[in-house]
Amino acid sequence: MTIKTAVLNGVATIEIARPEKKNAITAAMYLAMAEALDAAMADAAVRAVLIAGQPGIFSSGNDLEDFMRHRGKFEESPGFVFMRALLGCDKPVVAAVTGAAIGIGTTLLLHCDFVYVSDEARLALPFVSLGLVPEFASSLVVPQLMGNVRAAEKLLLGDPFTAAEAVECGIANAVLPAGELMGHARRIAERFNALPPGAVQECKRLLRRARSAAVLETIGVEGEQFTRRLRSPEAMEAFTAFFEKRMPDFSKF
Repeated sequence: MTIKTAVLNGVATIEIARPEKKNAITAAMYLAMAEALDAAMADAAVRAVLIAGQPGIFSSGNDLEDFMRHRGKFEESPGFVFMRALLGCDKPVVAAVTGAAIGIGTTLLLHCDFVYVSDEARLALPFVSLGLVPEFASSLVVPQLMGNVRAAEKLLLGDPFTAAEAVECGIANAVLPAGELMGHARRIAERFNALPPGAVQECKRLLRRARSAAVLETIGVEGEQFTRRLRSPEAMEAFTAFFEKRMPDFSKF
């Protein structure tokens, strides 16, 4: 099983557990995470959700080989099913990030309520270098958080950034030593056991109300362009180079 789930002391944990593939996410994993989020919403005993990876790795993003096998309409894709489930979760979502968080490993954090990163975490949004465009409304949210010029570094150049920078720009709440990260994130999630759940859920909806429509619209626009870009010669060159373990050559485009 590559997605592990458990409910303990009011917290539903969703653990990305595929370390041999650097926690690359497959279509089946997206669906499993979506199902876990839906189950957490339906369970009155669950007061918060905790999303975590493995020691030293949160997620390297999409499993490219699997991803290429499941190309189709964006709104029918497992990735979109997961996005919709995370956006629709009305209970607090806490993320604990160790090691690398690449692509959707970073963009999903934009839609969590609390994000804690270890001092060894590294985040990156390398969509353009793969011949693609940003997803999960990152083209909207990232500029809102850090401004256009810094967003250009992250989204156009794909420059990686540190845990400290993630906190500085508002993606994460705090940096912690790797050995303390999960314990701290769980304690935050468990605090909701002592808070009135109805008020918590209403507050979360209010916090997100102003930009919720824009986020959904942006996800749709990005999804159409992302799907089109998947079939582009640039993306084919990028993916071929990845599998052949060489640098892509975009000089002919």
